[in-house]
Amino acid sequence: MPTICLDCRYIRNRPSGIGRVVQALVDHLPSLAPDLDFRFLRHRTHPGPLSTAANARDIPVGFESNGPTSMWRLPQRVDLRDVDLFHAPSNILPHGLAMPCVTTIHDLMWLDHPQWCNPGLWGQVERRFYRHGIGHALRHSNAILAVSDATRDAIIARDSALAERTVTARPGVSEDFAPRPADPARLARRGLREAGYILTVGQFAPYKNHDNALRGFARAFADRGDIVLVLVQRRGSGSTGLARLAASLGVADRVRFLPPMDDSELAALYHGALALLHPSLCEGFGLPLVEAMASGCPVVTSDLSAMPEVTGGAALLVDPGDTGAIAAALHRVVEDQKLAADLKDRGLKRAQDLRWEDFAKANLALYREVLAEA
Repeated sequence: MPTICLDCRYIRNRPSGIGRVVQALVDHLPSLAPDLDFRFLRHRTHPGPLSTAANARDIPVGFESNGPTSMWRLPQRVDLRDVDLFHAPSNILPHGLAMPCVTTIHDLMWLDHPQWCNPGLWGQVERRFYRHGIGHALRHSNAILAVSDATRDAIIARDSALAERTVTARPGVSEDFAPRPADPARLARRGLREAGYILTVGQFAPYKNHDNALRGFARAFADRGDIVLVLVQRRGSGSTGLARLAASLGVADRVRFLPPMDDSELAALYHGALALLHPSLCEGFGLPLVEAMASGCPVVTSDLSAMPEVTGGAALLVDPGDTGAIAAALHRVVEDQKLAADLKDRGLKRAQDLRWEDFAKANLALYREVLAEA
């Protein structure tokens, strides 16, 4: 029975898009492939086990997935001698792996636009780390899985020879995100009311373009004191600068910062929102887009990168650098109920095409192809 090792250390109590992608593989792969044996590298902080399937076993690991020990010492620190294929799902490929390898590349921002990731001093260190790790993955992976055609195109633009080794598999959406009536009591506990806010979801990083989201919101609703902007952020340190910007724009009392939350709580926010505003400069995929569409929430997003591909004609697309365009799109969604209803219907249909099981099947097909060629 061939053994597949999947690095699952992004599954943590800290929400992340990569963590959701890996969790979907853990949830589906063992039942889809009873003829394969799975080893899941589990982070020491996860209360485990990751899976109770008969053909899956956890390997607890006490260091980070995207860190120097994993990059240069993983085979020395973790016994992988019985592994026939290793899947690195978070952009970098460790050195020294003797078996065939698959790497999931979510985006190439650290190579193409590192200033969008972390412009601080620590970002200089991260830039060197990810430039090396992603470059190693592109050169040495037997196959590369891109989470969107936009990412695949970026990979091929960097090296056309990678076209034969790179396939696209788009992520899906959790069943927690479905069209339901808003829960007024649940919203009230967060100081919100139904149809009284614009929602933005994602970590605070330059590529998320939260500054322009705030500027567009302030411009769209300068005369609508009843509408607030809600930002659900994974990295709260950036909220200080955004709070200052909100004050300078005269909307400080209409901006709410909320911490990360589970899918049920996040779905409740989608249900009550006037729209999701997601004006990123770049995305490998952009899970909030699909979550919002699946929840029946209209979407305003960028006309760049993977956003048009993911929303598939079901969103209003804007130039993320044009705050006037962002404001105009938000104003249209709020004031034109027919448009909002149409975006909701189109979004629900688009979300139905994006299923985690299909994503897992595409990963599995790639495993089998690599194993057959080994």
